[in-house]
Amino acid sequence: MRSVNQLMRVPELQKTLMEMSKEMMKAGIIEEMTGDMFEALDDDELEDEANNEVMKVLAEITNGQMGSAVPVTPLKGTETKEGDVEDQESEDELDLVDMQARLSALRS
Repeated sequence: MRSVNQLMRVPELQKTLMEMSKEMMKAGIIEEMTGDMFEALDDDELEDEANNEVMKVLAEITNGQMGSAVPVTPLKGTETKEGDVEDQESEDELDLVDMQARLSALRS
């Protein structure tokens, strides 16, 4: 057992593991923040603009025959309710507070 301890250099190993733990926590926070940023960029206005452009192109290709087609309605279960949106917003706020606390803990 002593020979294993002498070969491992326990204090250096502990220091390395602590540094690795800090770096992994930083990486996790950065990953969460970039994920949240990309989710925030997923905007409904952009989607509506894209749909309008698609409709324009289809109208040009089909010589206006697509204008008489019935618009597509969302599938059941894909609509969001106001309560769901509020729940998601409150959950996002809690996540933000949690991330800020973890970030401040890393800085200290």
